[in-house]
Amino acid sequence: MSRIHRKLPPKGTRIGIAFSGGLDTRCAVAWMSRQGLDVFAYTADLAQPDETNVADIPPVATSHGAKSARLVDCRDALVREGCIAVQCGAFHLSTGGKKYFNTTPLGRAVTTTAIIRAMREDGVGIFSDGSTHKGNDIQRFFRYGVLVNPSLEIYKPWLDRAFVEAFGGRKEMSEYLRSVGLPYTMAAEKAYSTDANVLGATHEAKDLERLDRGIRLVDPIMGVAHWRPEVHVAPEEITVELSRGLPVSLNGERFASTFDIFRAMNAAGGRHGLGMSDQIENRVIDAKSRGVYEAPGMALLHIAYERILSAVHNENTTDLYFSLGRRLGRLLYEGRWFDPEALMLKEALTRWVAPAITGKVTLELRRGDDYTLLDTSAARSAYEPDKLSMERTNSSAFSPEDRIGALEMQSLGVLDNRELLLHFAKALGEGEGGAIGGLLRGSDDDGEG
Repeated sequence: MSRIHRKLPPKGTRIGIAFSGGLDTRCAVAWMSRQGLDVFAYTADLAQPDETNVADIPPVATSHGAKSARLVDCRDALVREGCIAVQCGAFHLSTGGKKYFNTTPLGRAVTTTAIIRAMREDGVGIFSDGSTHKGNDIQRFFRYGVLVNPSLEIYKPWLDRAFVEAFGGRKEMSEYLRSVGLPYTMAAEKAYSTDANVLGATHEAKDLERLDRGIRLVDPIMGVAHWRPEVHVAPEEITVELSRGLPVSLNGERFASTFDIFRAMNAAGGRHGLGMSDQIENRVIDAKSRGVYEAPGMALLHIAYERILSAVHNENTTDLYFSLGRRLGRLLYEGRWFDPEALMLKEALTRWVAPAITGKVTLELRRGDDYTLLDTSAARSAYEPDKLSMERTNSSAFSPEDRIGALEMQSLGVLDNRELLLHFAKALGEGEGGAIGGLLRGSDDDGEG
């Protein structure tokens, strides 16, 4: 028997739903409850910047027919996972140096696992949400749900042909709610949709599906629209202190929790519009989509972390940080943040890279990602100005004679490479081979070595 229900389960069945309070989940709760299901609604408290009071959302579910509605606190867990992602550099999407910090994938990992645990406490074994078949979330919700509860069953309204035919869009859903005495007052229709949590905001769909509509279409919810000339942004010096890869103070102020300091970093970066990006990406089904993202706190932490990283770790270690982090970022994007291969990468990066990232970074923020690094101090810095100073110093790191010996040793490999290249030139003949031969010949050696 398939664990995914293609139509409504029998009447009286308990079913849990991730309830955001938007039109789609309101309609789903009203419809399922009126079809005889016992609906249990779960709202994740992610410190959503687009919600005035997230505690107001669960009562909406009960008013629409849910037997029970709970608020699930995910705030500390989400910030913890966000910090781990920064420690690992788990970000695979980057355009011109601007990164997407995987804030929605992190939110789904934390939200789903917390909700499924709450459902088990309530004896609810069927899980529902508002994701559609074309998006990434349908896979993320499924994988994390089954990972926590291997006997979990799935019913998603947007995979049920009867639901889709009845509620093909916002107009039909709104009309249905009005017909059952639950009119939904739609705010002014935005030109895009938004999903947000304390780590960042995702804007996509509608007008943003067109590449000729740029980031100027977006009204940021975590900071200023730095591209607007009427927005005044004064330069500001910010000092971020890290201990073992985690933020511990901002401008010398310490906070009660990592969650609290992260919110302060959001505010500091947001004042300048730091951390906004426009990305074309491959969804998990390998078709391309486009999103505009905000993540001021993640961006500020990332800058400080990688600055200290560059001062502490050698080139081979930083190369692994970047290559393994990019691979981990894609696993996170696909809903595999807690899979064995992701845990292996996180273990390596958090155990052998992050513990040495202790120090302070001071930078001047201006507009958007326009900033200047002003000061860097690292407890375990491998950077020593005297080692490579162009001035005369007392450093005894190495002498000119040492450098001559090192260069002479390299001639062994260079001459071996020369012989091999001449062999390739002869084998390739004209064209590319002739270019190689022309580069290397000119001495009395006119052929293969």
